[in-house]
Amino acid sequence: MLYGAQTPRRRDAQRNRSAIVEAATELMLGRHTAVLMPEIARRAGVGQATIYRHFPDRQALTAAVVAHELARLEAYVAANADRPAAFRDLLAELLRTQIAMRPLVLHVRRLDRQTRDRYQQRMITTLTAPLRRAQQAGYVRADLAPADLALLCTMIEGVVESADASAATRSIDLMLEGVCIGAPVPGAE
Repeated sequence: MLYGAQTPRRRDAQRNRSAIVEAATELMLGRHTAVLMPEIARRAGVGQATIYRHFPDRQALTAAVVAHELARLEAYVAANADRPAAFRDLLAELLRTQIAMRPLVLHVRRLDRQTRDRYQQRMITTLTAPLRRAQQAGYVRADLAPADLALLCTMIEGVVESADASAATRSIDLMLEGVCIGAPVPGAE
């Protein structure tokens, strides 16, 4: 065998891990606040023991789902790097995902502060360049700082806590109207 070549078992383990993360992500898009390990195992097509081999506890699985979602965000940002106007859609999708993935948000709250802060910083870092490009092109108000993006997420979380999903969705629309500017700078895009 060549050095570094993967055995079939290792590929199976990677496939199982991916299936578990995908199943957990799908379940966290549901309306239920409880995402049970047996249901994740069933959807992933693995046994519960396989879940625990990859993720020793719910916090480890939650961290993997968050990392998966952040990777999706990073891919979207990379795919739209030359489109400053896409920042509005990016921000809207981020905030709508926060509402849709309510179980994930609740699980993230249980993570230690350092881990939550690390994920928040990764999100802000990912969004900083598109924010700056959108500001330079005249699509976003100039005084919006990268750290304000975390504040926007906190504001949406507050609405979700005190109202229903439709009110939270409405608050996203209102927020975007306050953050994004209708007319771009001529020739900027």
